[in-house]
Amino acid sequence: MNLRFVEAFYWVVSLKSVTRAAEKLFLTQSAMSSRIAALEDELGVLLLDRRDKQFRLTVAGTRFFTYAQRLLELQREAKTEMGSGASLAVSMRIGAIESVLHSWLIPWIEKLRADHPALALELTVETTPILVEQVQRGTQDLVFAALPASADGVRSRSLPPMDMVFMGHTQMHRKRRYTLAELGEFEILTFQRGSLPHVALLDVFRQEAIEPRRIHTISSISAMVQLVQGGFGVATLPRKAVERMQNYPNLRPLSCDTSLQPLPIHASYRTDPSTDAVETVVKSALAFQAVHAGSGGRAKSAPNRRTAPLDGSSKKSMK
Repeated sequence: MNLRFVEAFYWVVSLKSVTRAAEKLFLTQSAMSSRIAALEDELGVLLLDRRDKQFRLTVAGTRFFTYAQRLLELQREAKTEMGSGASLAVSMRIGAIESVLHSWLIPWIEKLRADHPALALELTVETTPILVEQVQRGTQDLVFAALPASADGVRSRSLPPMDMVFMGHTQMHRKRRYTLAELGEFEILTFQRGSLPHVALLDVFRQEAIEPRRIHTISSISAMVQLVQGGFGVATLPRKAVERMQNYPNLRPLSCDTSLQPLPIHASYRTDPSTDAVETVVKSALAFQAVHAGSGGRAKSAPNRRTAPLDGSSKKSMK
């Protein structure tokens, strides 16, 4: 039995779509359909109900799916036992939000490539809603986003949240400590409308009954940084991102009497019975974060420092 055909069937069922399975395996839809048809010919039964456009398994297809998963798991065990599974000689699609990219993604990927030199990466930077949809569809193997993905065959692990700070220009913002009302007098830059940092920022001003001068929503961290560097207001950014921006010497985190809500980060990925490559990469990310999450230091809260809770009812999208 050709295990490539078995793998094709497994992903068609897991993703509930021939088209999505073809995208997952980098095949054309016709090639994917041919593999399923060849498998059906070999087994002598129909696995998919093709009477209409709605995805359905036949009774035989439901029964064979269990065998398909076991066959692929057995293949993985055999490769590991024989030694061919020791090196990650695979291609992996990884997606991340921009906050992760500017904070710890690059040094982690450098370590990942050093540990697994045969690993080929395809990196995508997008917003949380798009990344969640992509891992659910199977077009991403692993994503780092502000929300966990939820679907059959998708697992999520929480990573340390990212400390968010106000960032200003060293020449324009010289006070050692600001009140929230004082920062509200500046033009404020934050992530796109409806994102977690945007919602959290609105909530903190609302709870303190402060009307900020003006809040600008910008989808690019690089754009926000350059605007602040040019003297245009104050931005809310992950502390780690600010610390890594050594090319902008005039930027500094601003101490405030009210802290911003940390940005949660989740690693979501699809399980694959034929390989443990994704789990290995996820473990690498978790281990890297365990070592480096505290480096650079999260700001310690002063005794009277206030943290505004996030109103969870307003989560449209998350940066």
